[in-house]
Amino acid sequence: MRKLLLCLLFLPLGLTKAAAQSVSAPIVIETSHTSLVFAVGDNKKLYQTYIGAKLANQQDYKTLPNNHEAYAPAGTDNLFEPAIRVVHPDGNPSLSLAFVGVEANKVGDNVTTTIRLKDPQYPVEVALHFTAYFKEDVIKTWTEIRHQEKRPVLLTNYASTMLHFDAGNYWLTQFHGDWAEEVRMQESQLTSGVKVIDSKLGTRANQFQTPTFFLALNKPADEVTGELIAGTLSWTGNFRFAFELDQQNALRISAGINPYASEYTLPAGQSFVTPEFVFTYTNQGKGQASRNLHRWARQYSVLDGTQPRLTLLNNWEATFFDFNEAKLDNLIGGASKLGVDLFLLDDGWFGNKYPRNNDQAGLGDWQANKTKLPSGVGHLVQTAQKENVKFGIWLEPEMVNPKSELYEKHPDWILKLPNRPEHLSRNQLVLDVTNPKVQDFVFNVVDEELSKGVAYVKWDCNRMMTNTYSPYLGKNQSHVFVDYVRGLYKVLDRVRQKYPHVPMMLCSGGGGRTDYGGLKYFTEFWASDNTDAFERIFIQWGYSNFFPSLTVSNHVTNWNRQQSIKFRTDVAMMGKLGYDIEVDKLQPEELAFSQQAIKDYKRLSPVIWQGDLFRLRSPYDGNQAALVYVDPTQQQAVLFAYNLHTRYNEAVLPLKLQGLDPARRYRITEINLMPGSNSQLAANNQTYSGDFLMKAGILVSPGNAPALTSHVLELRAE
Repeated sequence: MRKLLLCLLFLPLGLTKAAAQSVSAPIVIETSHTSLVFAVGDNKKLYQTYIGAKLANQQDYKTLPNNHEAYAPAGTDNLFEPAIRVVHPDGNPSLSLAFVGVEANKVGDNVTTTIRLKDPQYPVEVALHFTAYFKEDVIKTWTEIRHQEKRPVLLTNYASTMLHFDAGNYWLTQFHGDWAEEVRMQESQLTSGVKVIDSKLGTRANQFQTPTFFLALNKPADEVTGELIAGTLSWTGNFRFAFELDQQNALRISAGINPYASEYTLPAGQSFVTPEFVFTYTNQGKGQASRNLHRWARQYSVLDGTQPRLTLLNNWEATFFDFNEAKLDNLIGGASKLGVDLFLLDDGWFGNKYPRNNDQAGLGDWQANKTKLPSGVGHLVQTAQKENVKFGIWLEPEMVNPKSELYEKHPDWILKLPNRPEHLSRNQLVLDVTNPKVQDFVFNVVDEELSKGVAYVKWDCNRMMTNTYSPYLGKNQSHVFVDYVRGLYKVLDRVRQKYPHVPMMLCSGGGGRTDYGGLKYFTEFWASDNTDAFERIFIQWGYSNFFPSLTVSNHVTNWNRQQSIKFRTDVAMMGKLGYDIEVDKLQPEELAFSQQAIKDYKRLSPVIWQGDLFRLRSPYDGNQAALVYVDPTQQQAVLFAYNLHTRYNEAVLPLKLQGLDPARRYRITEINLMPGSNSQLAANNQTYSGDFLMKAGILVSPGNAPALTSHVLELRAE
């Protein structure tokens, strides 16, 4: 009876049909073009036998060797990085996993497969879950650990997945950076040993390393050629990717929560569920991998991923902390004049005993500042309604300044070490979101503003965890990094239950939180505080490898006034467009240009947001960059072309497009031209076959390629 009950506990939620497979048959997880295959050996262990292009005949999978234990545990005969390590109550630090059973549940085109494993000597079970998104060629995998021992077991490793590869060489593309220089792309060949990409920052966990990678097999991949996988972890916290190349040149990848300082005590009868690792395989280059992930994300992983987004005007760079009610009323009027959908009020609107006039005070006291906003936030909501725009607000509800009423009232709500001096970053500390009372507080902060008619939230998180200690967790301090994220998700679940479709931006000092764990609750993320358009091309290019354009918020600002309003706008339009300027200070021609650009952006946004992205010219390869979005019907396309810091008379070669219908003819129109100016491109207002555009190409810049200039071309099939 116990065994039957345990098996049932591991069935996927909502299971309608379970198809049991014979132990002797390969376990095949497949999409339209990809297969991930497992087999059970005579020793009852589970082996990964294949990952790659789908074979025409499934019977062929039976001939593959059982070389790689699928989810290798620690403590028995495994000599390399383990996927899981368990210490039993009797002190035994080993685990052995034998196959128990497999179930498959099909919903529409997609199949979730659960493979159940169990230790023959100890009542510990592991369920490996895989959801194959058939049309999108994406596989999502996660692990569930459970036991029935009399006392808690200790988990010291608990990967979401382990994948195995056999190739001649392996090329890793990773993305790293810091504040204002996020997602810098770097490629290197893996060599013998372990390469680790990880985070130990807790909050703002993606500040230095981004939880994404490309792994190319045998040779480096480019945009259109090469065999590779693209992988990412859906977790808004510490992560770890380990790439281990062994003595036989076999590679194993383990991906999941970083177990650093996170040994987890698991009571009997409870499940430890890891975050989801998401990957796609292709033999058609990085561009195809990106398109697979974009299609999957819009359909399944980003909040309202198939719905429109709001254009907005933010006040931050226009005012910083220096504003009042009258000034904001005027800026809201500017949003209406500009033609955007929403006005966003940023930091500095709250705090009374400790006014938020800079970043040194007030954080945590979420009451409107009576000096700046005597009529409260409700007045600004009404002003926005009169101007026919929506109103949004900035919050940083997980954080606190020591100089705040919240700090004075609830010192036990703060993560900080006893008997150590406080360590501040941006003059603030982190609230203990593992504590249910703090979770209630954070929810109420958000609920209070949304209940006033606020239609958008920018949710910020401006520091990492240091000197970390949770008064709530007591002896279980090694749970803090995991339970913090779980506590945050509990709050976000509550927000979405009450406000299921209010758009929210995920921000973390720029791009410190960019992951699909967060995007389940958010419609978009703030890519970087660096809004210099030249730098933004690299930043937005990096994110485009893994995230669809409608999730990447880009603003036209005055970070670099030497760049033209056209160049800044053209760069921001490649994603989710916004503004951070004083509209009244625009020159007449700049205002007219911006108003028309917003109209064109709204007209073309279905193509930009939902179309297939083809990266055509990389800024990493030269002084020019170009990309094109093509709508699924191949009727329309939008092409963005940028000249970077080009040299005098730098050569300009024709740009070959991708993704078009070769049999159709496309009329090309340059848009986003300054008032009174004409296109300098020979291709403007001309028609070409898709075949010509993809094989011969067109010039997308004048021959002298002026530095920091750009061109946006609309293609429409005739």
